[in-house]
Amino acid sequence: MTQTSSIILGGGCFWCVEAIFNGLRGIISAKPGYAGGHVEHPSYKAVCTGKTGHAEVVRVVFNPAEIGLEDILRVFFTTHDPTQLNRQGNDVGTQYRSVIFGDEAQQAVARTVRDDIAAQNIWEAPLVTSIEGPAHFWEAEESHHDYFARNPETAYCAAVVAPKVAKARKLYRDRLK
Repeated sequence: MTQTSSIILGGGCFWCVEAIFNGLRGIISAKPGYAGGHVEHPSYKAVCTGKTGHAEVVRVVFNPAEIGLEDILRVFFTTHDPTQLNRQGNDVGTQYRSVIFGDEAQQAVARTVRDDIAAQNIWEAPLVTSIEGPAHFWEAEESHHDYFARNPETAYCAAVVAPKVAKARKLYRDRLK
């Protein structure tokens, strides 16, 4: 049986993050959902108000023998803008914050990768990604699962998701499924 691990990542719209990670070798699943808030069983509509405290996130389940946490975090930090506080582009609000939820060991790896990315000056501004402890993951409604794969022609997917997926495929060509 394959040993797996998981981490919860928020990098703006969960459709983008899910589409990027589902394309990588070693990723068993990338499921959209909500974490970090104070309301149980949040809905997409409630989270979009910004009043539940949740971020749109993706729970990434992976095989550490095929892809390590450090690699996952490097993909994360280079495929969304971790310098934007409580937003990604035109998606504005705490629900779109850049955040990593993980245990103590994962937080240590995340801090190391974040500091390394910052030292490389990949981004022109300071990184604002929050690195937090474990959080309850509430899986998003089924209509959000594989959203980009099912709706590539919608305006949002064409304008926002597709360019991020294309960037990830170019940067991480050697890691694609």
